[in-house]
Amino acid sequence: MKKFFSVMILCISIFTWAQQTELPFIGYRAFDILKGYSGTGTPHYYLDVKNNGDVYFGYVQINQASGEETTEEINAGKYAPNKVMKVVFKKYEETFFLKFDKDKIYLTDEKGNVKNLEGCCSSSDSIKKETCTCESEFFK
Repeated sequence: MKKFFSVMILCISIFTWAQQTELPFIGYRAFDILKGYSGTGTPHYYLDVKNNGDVYFGYVQINQASGEETTEEINAGKYAPNKVMKVVFKKYEETFFLKFDKDKIYLTDEKGNVKNLEGCCSSSDSIKKETCTCESEFFK
């Protein structure tokens, strides 16, 4: 009986270890994909990857006129490489499809294809291009 339990524990340990995905990082990162929509009242988006692989997306927006702060954070599920995460912010009725790696985050369609939009261009890029790749480096 002891051997049976030992073998079961060993099998469960191996199975659990095999399922673990290496996280690209742990902790908070800010990003700015929609550069064309920046301004004094623009939401500042972030993600927070927890030790257990849970990924939280959120934003902070401060109304410049009233000083009122609006925040929202949602759990988008567990991290997996190239996984497209559906992020639904209810307060502003916004839905994003995002995927990320160690260095960058990408705005995608439901299938994971990175979008090219006018709103993803910075003000300097918009002079030269009509659309830009919807990606952002992370800021700590």
